[in-house]
Amino acid sequence: MAHTLDNKANRINLFSFDTAPMRAFHLTWVAFFICFFAWFACAPLMPVIKGELGLSMEQIANINIAAVAITIFVRLLIGPLCDRYGPRKAYTGLLLLGSIPVLGVAMAQSYESFLLFRLGIGAVGASFVITQYHTSVMFGPKVVGTANAAAAGWGNSGGGAAQALMPLLLTAVTMLGVSQALGWRLALVVPGLMMIVMAFFYWRYTQDCPAGNYDELRARGEALPGGKGGWASFASACRNYRAWLLFVTYGACFGIEIFIHNIAAVYYVEHFGLSLGAAGLAAGSFGLLALFARALGGWLSDRSARSGNLNRRVTVLFVLMIGEGLGLLWFAQADGVVYAVIAMLCFGLFTHMACGATYALVPFVAPKALGGVAGIVGAGGNVGAVAAGFLMKGTGDIAQTLTILSVLVLASSLCAIAVRFTMTPSEAAPAAPAVSAA
Repeated sequence: MAHTLDNKANRINLFSFDTAPMRAFHLTWVAFFICFFAWFACAPLMPVIKGELGLSMEQIANINIAAVAITIFVRLLIGPLCDRYGPRKAYTGLLLLGSIPVLGVAMAQSYESFLLFRLGIGAVGASFVITQYHTSVMFGPKVVGTANAAAAGWGNSGGGAAQALMPLLLTAVTMLGVSQALGWRLALVVPGLMMIVMAFFYWRYTQDCPAGNYDELRARGEALPGGKGGWASFASACRNYRAWLLFVTYGACFGIEIFIHNIAAVYYVEHFGLSLGAAGLAAGSFGLLALFARALGGWLSDRSARSGNLNRRVTVLFVLMIGEGLGLLWFAQADGVVYAVIAMLCFGLFTHMACGATYALVPFVAPKALGGVAGIVGAGGNVGAVAAGFLMKGTGDIAQTLTILSVLVLASSLCAIAVRFTMTPSEAAPAAPAVSAA
């Protein structure tokens, strides 16, 4: 394994678990996968839950909004907490606390209780910020975009896996003789238990940064990689205009991604007449693009900046968002299920790549306030999702909502091109000499 002089990895060796950066890389994307799976486990079962609890479309819209609204505040909070306590403690705590509403939603007996637990589950979405934080402090500037995007993308695919697997899990449970009314509840217990198990592995096998855990560094009087943390990190990030521009761009890519996860299955069932299983597979294909598309966006960003010009990363993000907006417009206007799936995959490719390209920029915005910036940009994604949810609630029509969103995405691409940098020494300098890992 090769490392930079500050002991950050400058090479990604996917089949290595021997170093702290690679252990963090693998465990953080797996934890994120499980959290995303839990976050969206309800979505593909909503046609069944809708009938069991007697939900109206307006109530479903409220549930979808609740699923992403609380994440805004938790993401803003979790970034500075990572700076203060370290990503290891932050992730372990989030996994354990987040499992409570995930398990609780399986016991909901009314719209009100389901809404409350769904609101709580939204906090699990803050796992993304910890994932991006942890890889940012573990990997050097020449590969950090790829590392961030790959970890986030593979974790993001948990949303697609939930779309495809939860209906199959429900079918398997009902084949054992369990009623459908009880089956969906048992199916939703699975992701909650997965989160508890993952909390143990994260606590046991990761550390905060290449040099060790933050408590140990403080005891030795060493500087922390993310800055002082807490309010100082958040306040510093808030003063940086680039953080807010990326807040908007991330709302226009990740916000759209979350919105599609929440409405895709219902859209395919009600607009095209697909069965629940077929709709889940179609919707799941969108999320599974994250297996490679996010990483591709981060890799393109890293490759474009090899000359040391950060603004080439900005251009990559701008082009990807234009592709996303045009693809989304095509999806909104598709009048057949085959064209709709093809259009969804095309615009989904650009969407996931834009997400990866956004967080390839995050480590360079304010390195001494990394947690604050990561939290602000991450929160932007959920603000976009909440805004899309309210838009759908106002129009009452998914296709019309998608058309309006495509125009807003194209407009948001202007914020992407407005993120301009002067070259930083770490980006302009050649990669540090590789040394053998201990």
